[in-house]
Amino acid sequence: MSDKTWLFTSESVSEGHPDKVCDRISDAVLDAYLDADPQSRVACETLATTDRVVIAGEVRGPDDVRQHVEEIARQAIRDIGYEQKGFSWKTCAVENLLHEQSADIAMGVDEGDKGEEGAGDQGIMFGYACDETDELMPAPIQFAHRILRFMAEDRKSGVQPKFGPDAKSQVTLLYRDGKPVGLDTVVVSTQHLEGVSQDEVREMVKPYIEKAFPSDWTLPDDKLIVNPTGNFVIGGPDGDAGLTGRKIIVDTYGGAAPHGGGAFSGKDPTKVDRSAAYVARYLAKNVVAAGLAAKCQIQLAYAIGVPEPVALYVDTLGTGKVSEDKLATRLREMVRLTPRGIREHLDLLRPIYARTAAYGHFGRQPEADGGFSWEKTDLADELARSFGASVAAE
Repeated sequence: MSDKTWLFTSESVSEGHPDKVCDRISDAVLDAYLDADPQSRVACETLATTDRVVIAGEVRGPDDVRQHVEEIARQAIRDIGYEQKGFSWKTCAVENLLHEQSADIAMGVDEGDKGEEGAGDQGIMFGYACDETDELMPAPIQFAHRILRFMAEDRKSGVQPKFGPDAKSQVTLLYRDGKPVGLDTVVVSTQHLEGVSQDEVREMVKPYIEKAFPSDWTLPDDKLIVNPTGNFVIGGPDGDAGLTGRKIIVDTYGGAAPHGGGAFSGKDPTKVDRSAAYVARYLAKNVVAAGLAAKCQIQLAYAIGVPEPVALYVDTLGTGKVSEDKLATRLREMVRLTPRGIREHLDLLRPIYARTAAYGHFGRQPEADGGFSWEKTDLADELARSFGASVAAE
């Protein structure tokens, strides 16, 4: 039916959310190792609670980096903006329990006789793209990120100092005929300074809602829900313990596409949990950018110690203009999907990961230093030519 409508919802959390604090610290540790030695192996997990941060995991890299982990953690917390009673970059205890990588794991993933490395673990990874936004991302998650990013920018610059670092957003959009056409409901919960009333917080939030959405999308006042539980002064790890890797749907597609079993943060690119999810997004985005589908979902599957993926599945969700089997074959020809192949194609052995720890790993702009390289659409023209320029031009 041409008038079919539905609602779809996605949420985001700010860089000051307890789980995101942990993601940021884990990725900052990873960046420090990669900066010191691009061949470092890192699997770093962080726990944060009232006045305490615990860092654990397995590493293989320069010994002197481990000596600076406490400093790295404090700097990450400072940059997020935590200097409050119950959790401060100055006074929180930081416990470093990082240790050497297991020899058994190293044996499985180290380079073999053919110059390839095995996958760091078994698992399935998904990538997704769609034509709902300029970034080729689902619209609800992009808007949810945008609200919080705008709020954080003004908090950190001093434009809106009454906001605290901890915040969440949730966006429900109206879809008609498969496309987002308007707003239904927006929920924002934000930490704030003591003494700021709920009405004041609501007025503080409103400009960021207006800024985040298209000017012709209106939101009824009763559909903007701000701090529904009331006071939100105690926030961050003092209000709720955080762990690395607990916001995987926020990190990816907001529930619009599947997610594999693994999180991203704190893992170096030999871990296909991260690198294969990035390349799957890269391939899916290029398929959509090439005009070969309005939506594309890609699944990769790996076995520990085995370089090549055991499976590549392409699903254009009924929007494709070419055979999915042929598309899968062509994608495997264009990008070598071994851990080494992914790493080299996307140039992943760089200290570029702390910036991914908040506001999504996808839907960002590729950066000059190699950050978000998986967001490039440099395969799109070749893909379009492979299946006929007329298809891409339709």
